Amino acid sequence: MSKYTLLCLSALLAAGCAYYGEPIVDTKGVDPARYEKDLAECEAYRDEVQAGRKVATATISGAALWAAIGAIFNSDAAVRGAGAGALGGASRGGNDAVRSRHRVVTQCLRNRGYAVLN
Repeated sequence: MSKYTLLCLSALLAAGCAYYGEPIVDTKGVDPARYEKDLAECEAYRDEVQAGRKVATATISGAALWAAIGAIFNSDAAVRGAGAGALGGASRGGNDAVRSRHRVVTQCLRNRGYAVLN
């Protein structure tokens, strides 16, 4: 396995570790039972984010872009470019999906009057 391939795989694994966790909410004066209900409803909205579609789209566009750039040089570079572009695109798409899911929950809670701190 080449150093380039290892570098790409390492970047993909590191990017896949992005995790925003649960929202941190100032709970002063908040009814815990109501908050849990609201959080569950907001998390249901989060599940509507089409993470798979984001990853697939970014993977395909990354592969196509870098294959085209590699094709300028030669066919071997096009193949390597497509692979690297697919890995980078998948990583970017995964990170975008995680960020989108987190934003949905925090915005939903803010719209319901909670002070979200993160």
